[in-house]
Amino acid sequence: MLERRINLDGRAATADVPRITIGGLRMAALDLEATANFMIEATDPRHRIGRPLHLTSANGEVLARCSTEPETERLFRSADLINADGQPLVAASRLQSWFPLPERVATTDLFHVVARKAEAVGRTFYMFGASEDENALAVENVRKMYPNLKIVGYSHGYLRGDALRAKVDEINALAPDYLWVALGVPNEQAFVEEFTPHLTNVGVIKTSGGLFNFLSGSRARAPRWMQKIGLEWAWRTLLEPRRLFWRYLTTNPRAIYLLFSRNRPFNNR
Repeated sequence: MLERRINLDGRAATADVPRITIGGLRMAALDLEATANFMIEATDPRHRIGRPLHLTSANGEVLARCSTEPETERLFRSADLINADGQPLVAASRLQSWFPLPERVATTDLFHVVARKAEAVGRTFYMFGASEDENALAVENVRKMYPNLKIVGYSHGYLRGDALRAKVDEINALAPDYLWVALGVPNEQAFVEEFTPHLTNVGVIKTSGGLFNFLSGSRARAPRWMQKIGLEWAWRTLLEPRRLFWRYLTTNPRAIYLLFSRNRPFNNR
């Protein structure tokens, strides 16, 4: 927990957010609407802390990887706030805690709630990540859904070296309220750690996993009933068996163990 202990500005900015420890990680005990409201409030000039707040998300796979990959665990623990993007995490908290997670906060759902609120109050977006085609199509679809939303820029995530550093400088100059970073775990968390000092004009960085694939329409969400009972991983495996079968076969059992062994009922510090 060293990273959180020395991250005093981030702790102060999120001090009012209740948390519980699930599977070894401290999760924000907020529902979707409250999370979006927190993100809107965090970009109010009166609440800026001189650097972007870092919000990330965890599911069963992330819990398993954090328990076996020290660097991934360190990157997640250094985030200012972690949302529970997995229905099994919510279910486990309800079985074991008198203060459970209120609901799953999936980034794919959160994006739309924040977009509607940002559209209403004039907040700005930058969308960074995925391939060039996926990124462009995602932005095109978002602009159709939210015509008054201010998207100040966008870029694919396949940049390295000087090109990446130049892009980060460009993003900072555009000063978006929200930078959505979709590079996959743990690359997006490593991006935040490396470039936060160069993104002082950004309000919130939200790591986003496969968000742009859903926004572009190239990947379909699981049926709602599968989401509600925690089987979205099975839907994703059905769609991408060669890429995901072994991943979930190895991480799911460990995640189940962690969900019932590394929990604390209430922890707001």
